[in-house]
Amino acid sequence: MADSDNSTTLPSVIRRELFRATTDPAVAVWREWQAAHEETDRLCREQQRLERKLVEEVGFPKVMIRLSDDRTATPASHEALRGVLGVMETEVAAKVEADLAAHQARWDASDRAIGYSATLRAESEAAGQAETLLEALSETPAISLAGVAAKLDAILREGQPSKDDAEFPWPQIRSVLEDIGRLGE
Repeated sequence: MADSDNSTTLPSVIRRELFRATTDPAVAVWREWQAAHEETDRLCREQQRLERKLVEEVGFPKVMIRLSDDRTATPASHEALRGVLGVMETEVAAKVEADLAAHQARWDASDRAIGYSATLRAESEAAGQAETLLEALSETPAISLAGVAAKLDAILREGQPSKDDAEFPWPQIRSVLEDIGRLGE
């Protein structure tokens, strides 16, 4: 997903025109895309907040293992742990595996309580819907300046890393969008 700090908005004249241009199919698709895009951003912020809460309360599931040569390893998954366990004694390996499983169980219980994974799934679904609508928008012909502006707005909001990005083509696209706003007056 594009950077969530992006808050590009259409020039006010074009925004007013978009609300009046109900017959332009590009504007109709843009409105649906905008709602899905905003929902994706909201869910992204929420899942990030919930993940921070999980990390603060439980920590990412992992165990620290002191190896025989005085180095340490910190596997965060059972797959990574298996690679380290091959060189360990059976009793030590079993305890380490149990410790990781217990930490994972605490993470999973806290996750269920606060809804992190559910929010992550909802974000993924909303992002998929926004992507589908963005593709539909690119295939939908604009029949007014408002429709063209809507398509450019979606490109800017989805593509540019930040609203003030000076790299080509973002300033040029912003300039075209402003030109359309001026012409639409």
